[in-house]
Amino acid sequence: MQATAYTYDPQTRSGQVLLDDGTPVPFDAAAFDAGGLRLLRPGQRVRIETEGSADAPRVTLVTLHTF
Repeated sequence: MQATAYTYDPQTRSGQVLLDDGTPVPFDAAAFDAGGLRLLRPGQRVRIETEGSADAPRVTLVTLHTF
């Protein structure tokens, strides 16, 4: 699934992404670390993996989207 980086705190390595419908979804340090990223800037296009229900998805991976 694709999303756009919305917020990112380098101290906690957590933040939020915006789904294409504008829904903000938080991610934690474990999801950020799983993607192997060093930094994330608001506005970057990312690929995410989630688990759980569509009403309350939990992000398990954040990585850069490549074409």
